[in-house]
Amino acid sequence: MRYRSTARKAPLTSLRGAVLRGLAPDGGLYMPAEIRRHSPEELEEFRGLPFTEVCFRVVRPFATPDVPEEVLWQVVSEAINFPVKLVSLSPGLHILELFHGPTLAFKDFGARFMARLMGYFVRGETRPLTVLVATSGDTGSAVAHGFLRVPGIRVVILYPSKRISEAQEKQFTTLGENITALEVTGTFDDCQRLVKQAFSDAELNKHVWLTSANSINIGRLLPQMFYHLAAYRQLPVASVPLIVSVPSGNFGNLTAGIFAKRIGLPVTKYIASTNANDVVPEYLRSGEFRPRPATATFSNAMDVGNPNNFPRLLDLCRNRLEYLQKEIWGHGATDEETLAAMKMLRDKFGYITDPHTAVGVLGWEAYKSQHPEPAQGLVLATAHPAKFADVVVKAIGTAPPLPDRLAAYLKRHKLSLPISSSYHEFKQFLLAP
Repeated sequence: MRYRSTARKAPLTSLRGAVLRGLAPDGGLYMPAEIRRHSPEELEEFRGLPFTEVCFRVVRPFATPDVPEEVLWQVVSEAINFPVKLVSLSPGLHILELFHGPTLAFKDFGARFMARLMGYFVRGETRPLTVLVATSGDTGSAVAHGFLRVPGIRVVILYPSKRISEAQEKQFTTLGENITALEVTGTFDDCQRLVKQAFSDAELNKHVWLTSANSINIGRLLPQMFYHLAAYRQLPVASVPLIVSVPSGNFGNLTAGIFAKRIGLPVTKYIASTNANDVVPEYLRSGEFRPRPATATFSNAMDVGNPNNFPRLLDLCRNRLEYLQKEIWGHGATDEETLAAMKMLRDKFGYITDPHTAVGVLGWEAYKSQHPEPAQGLVLATAHPAKFADVVVKAIGTAPPLPDRLAAYLKRHKLSLPISSSYHEFKQFLLAP
């Protein structure tokens, strides 16, 4: 498999080249040059196979010939060693819980897979690889835990000060070793800008070997197809059209969903469910893409004003608005609506959810109200509610149960380094010995 840039001005490269570079030299995002479609018979066979085997079969065409099959099997089996649970709240509404990994968020799928893949690719290298990550919440913890103690790799995580929950922050600012957290005075968009500037700085790249672990990296995006297939394996066989609502910030999750559809997953429509940062739903309505500074909300991991993966979505839909509209329907929710949805889910179904998942439910409800034809909704539950206990308390009056592994991190001392949003300061940090 070869990989091309969305900007189409860079040469084709291998999976190793795409993963270790992160961003293409022309500023574009790497995409597979082709996507192999699985037959309906193969998809049906997936229902009876162990989940690890399904993941391996899905990713194998994208990894050949760069990764030997025995290495790829080891990467998949070590990375995806936790369950994906489907909870049916009603015959027409299903929740896919993606938060049963080590850091209690869906980002564990991509981060753990990519860390092991990168570890294989840098074996034998004499210079260290520096992984840059901008996080609005859960990416930081998933990447930090995925890469902790991986030889030859150091991780630098940038996050917006006072804009993520304490549980999210403590999971990646307390580790030390090869993980450094930079607490940036600014927004997530500032963090993302600093990372992009570093990649485009030719002088810096002569001295520091950089790559990214954000969803701009194809190595993190490919394994996110896995849980879309996991849903298919668990959903009851039915002729009712499937609508998948995806809580969306940087849009890697939704892009992986479109990848899954391209390989054969029978999804009728994806819903781009956002909070007040609704630049993509706005684009789907108006045809104009207007990035803007991110607005802080209760669903903070989706506080993104200029989504990184938007070029990939356009690329998958031939850069045509009408094709994108056929694939995706958009909806933005307010904080007040989010709290109300969290309360409704607890009161009606006895189900406690985090604010991001509630935004996904709101997207499904809004879609259903405008499209009364028969359909079943699948909402991706992206994080454990305990990671957002303060918001849960606001919504339902009580805190969710706190998992032991999260409670342990809350007791640890924060080791992050404060930094401004100045690129010069960030560059000097990266160049320091």
